[in-house]
Amino acid sequence: MSTHPPRPSYAAVLRVPHARRTFAAALIARLSYGTVALAVMLSVTRATGSYAVCGAVMSLFGATTVFLMPLRASLIDRFGPRRALPPMASLYGALLCALAALTWRPGAPAAPIAATAALAGACAPPLGPTMRALWTELVEDRALLQRAYGLDGVAEELLYVSGPALVGLLAGFAPPPAGILLSAVLVVAGTGAFVTSPAMAGPRPASRDTTSGRVSGLLPAVAVAAGAGLALSGVDLLVLAFAGERSYDPALVPWVLGALSVGSAVGGLVNGAMRWRTATRVRLCRFAAALGLMIAVAGLAPGLWTLTVALAGAGAFLAPALTTAYLLADETAAREARTRAGAWVNAAVNAGGSSGALLTGLLLGAVPLGGCFLLAGAAAMSAALLAAPRPGAGASGARRLLRRPGGPAEVRGAPAVPADAPRSA
Repeated sequence: MSTHPPRPSYAAVLRVPHARRTFAAALIARLSYGTVALAVMLSVTRATGSYAVCGAVMSLFGATTVFLMPLRASLIDRFGPRRALPPMASLYGALLCALAALTWRPGAPAAPIAATAALAGACAPPLGPTMRALWTELVEDRALLQRAYGLDGVAEELLYVSGPALVGLLAGFAPPPAGILLSAVLVVAGTGAFVTSPAMAGPRPASRDTTSGRVSGLLPAVAVAAGAGLALSGVDLLVLAFAGERSYDPALVPWVLGALSVGSAVGGLVNGAMRWRTATRVRLCRFAAALGLMIAVAGLAPGLWTLTVALAGAGAFLAPALTTAYLLADETAAREARTRAGAWVNAAVNAGGSSGALLTGLLLGAVPLGGCFLLAGAAAMSAALLAAPRPGAGASGARRLLRRPGGPAEVRGAPAVPADAPRSA
């Protein structure tokens, strides 16, 4: 007879007191990040008639959203979500409404649009990192927490698929700025429901240990997150270039990229259901290396359908890599800094994504397509090497975890734990 306890299920995660209400509210608010990018892009292009202006506006919006995220997360760690999130969501929603008004009619001036978009990004509430930090408060069992992070990661992946589809549906009978208004409503209403959940904690008491609120030991998680973002951000362009080079119908490209998302969702669910016995950092490096290897191999595909299978295989390691990065960040951060630790990982994914898209655009045409896939895969594999545990580091790392408030993450083979998309604020 087996001596192992039964594995916790995903249903058990949602049976945790207040988990369903809290998670549903967070997903409603986070759906705003799935709708806003396409809505802003369509609205600015229509209002200004310039792709250059649209690109500049999106760059400003993305930069302030991503690079100021750790600062906004630190406010949540300091004052608690109930006090910090509502002002952020209200300001963000109001600025989105102003952006919708500015872009409602064609011929709008570019400068006010760009300034408003930049200010809106600066106020975007870090809902993903907050929810992941809250999972740690809701779920004490480490194996069940791994399921919670897996469920969160897959749900976020689905938000970034359904969000653009929702904007496309809305565009069928309303002008593009209506999508920006929808994003504002989602984030304000969802955040309001989120912070009124009984599970939501108030301000965290200040610790007498002046070092407890510091975020340290995040390099492995941040490196892998940035490497994954760097590797995957150029895949869209590479698949489009692959289809053009082989004379395939460009309409097939979304289906190929959809296979990447499906593979990621399946991989995330399987990863969350596994009873892992290897250390979190070791798993993180293995997932990142496998992700990079599959992207590099995709460049050898003889046809589009083979490429589809290869990218689905790459996707199977994407969600596990990001989920494990968030897990490692949670394990290494003090309780008072968990939201900020998750925000650093989230920011790394997005920063890597922005850089990767630019680099891929510059490389295409100068480097053979197979070489571009190889370089994209090398980004993730290099991050895995950077994050790899050094000889003799395991014992000291275990001692740090045992000293950390909240207890060890892995003791004597116990399962370790777990993970916006990518991507979300």
